[in-house]
Amino acid sequence: MSRRFYRPAPRLRGSVTAPPDKSLSHRAALLAAMSSEPVLISNYLQAQDTRSTLEAVQALGVLVQERADGLVLRGPGLRAAAEPDHPIDVGNAGTLMRLLPGWLAGQGGGGSWTLDGDASIRRRPMGRVVDPLRLMGAQIETAGEGLAPLRIEGRNLEGTEYRMPVASAQVKSCVLLAGILAGGRTTVLEPAASRDHTERLLLRGGVDVRRDGLSVSVVCQDELEMDSIAVPGDPSSAAFHAAAAVLVPGSRIVVENMAANWTRVGFYRILERMGGIVVGPLEQAGGPLTADEPVCELDISHGPLVGTTVEADEVPLAIDELPLVALLGCFAEGETAVEGAQELRLKESDRIATVVDGLRGLGADIEATADGFVVRGTGGLRGGTLPAHGDHRLAMLGAVAGLASQQGVEVDGIEAAAVSYPGFVDDLASLTGA
Repeated sequence: MSRRFYRPAPRLRGSVTAPPDKSLSHRAALLAAMSSEPVLISNYLQAQDTRSTLEAVQALGVLVQERADGLVLRGPGLRAAAEPDHPIDVGNAGTLMRLLPGWLAGQGGGGSWTLDGDASIRRRPMGRVVDPLRLMGAQIETAGEGLAPLRIEGRNLEGTEYRMPVASAQVKSCVLLAGILAGGRTTVLEPAASRDHTERLLLRGGVDVRRDGLSVSVVCQDELEMDSIAVPGDPSSAAFHAAAAVLVPGSRIVVENMAANWTRVGFYRILERMGGIVVGPLEQAGGPLTADEPVCELDISHGPLVGTTVEADEVPLAIDELPLVALLGCFAEGETAVEGAQELRLKESDRIATVVDGLRGLGADIEATADGFVVRGTGGLRGGTLPAHGDHRLAMLGAVAGLASQQGVEVDGIEAAAVSYPGFVDDLASLTGA
């Protein structure tokens, strides 16, 4: 485990290009694998999680060619996934582990596959995708209590109407992928909106995707047809730079080529609400579903912060950035609370416990609740050491906390940032001049 000390920064200045979006990179590789013709993916994220997805689809019969303009994937199509003679290792990639069963379960010609991952994956609940797939006729075995590894037998599926108990883009995507292989129509009803990258990619591939409020449906497809996918910058990764710029007085940065999809920019609206200065064209909620991902350039500056409450319906649109809301709350006037975020306990770490313990160790007045946390602003943080617990978001959180703290923060396990953002250390240094 490597340690890195982040000293207080005088200010952040300059521009940074948001790294390729992790969620979209996973989905682009999977949809390309399912397509009838070769697909060019430009700006694919080269990180640990997304490499796991490339290795997984290669095991399923996909040829991957690296070119100067991106990756070309030649897949077996919707219904001809290969059977490897070994388990497919998803590594630490939760998105891959929850989306891939939707494709494999619908292989009506038969076949069997085993999906497994690291210790973190084996702790994460898979029943939330297994249950709706079984309603569609899928044959899936788990390792007890709905945990990985999963053993999947290909079956002919039937469409269903599935009402999700918890908003989750991963579960929704898994059911929709199974839906394009199943007879009839498949409809997913969410309790709150979640990111919609899968719907947009399916629409791009020629699928009849219908969205009506919190309901989205698809029908059985003969094939997917798309020739190229351009992956924009990741709002979740860029959020750490944005938070640093808002926290450190005198800062002003520009984030370039960032996805402006309204289902991904919930954090930036929270940041504005708390007093951060965010200028740029973010997509507005409630518009028609389109096949294209909007992209923007954001100008972000320091501003005095006030506390806020993040309610349950906002959580799916900012789930990966909620640790940053806790950090912002330490510097805000008044109280900041996050509610309805019990999903944080099921991430790479228990992000409620690890964030609360980590920030408290730096001097925060923060306490955990069953479904979130409450922070009482004290004007700043003392500093100290923050353990990353192998969680990429915690590693980056510690770095940002160090820049805004009084004494600096040593991040224990900074290498975890490479899971989603291999260039994080260098990009942050370019903004601080370190």
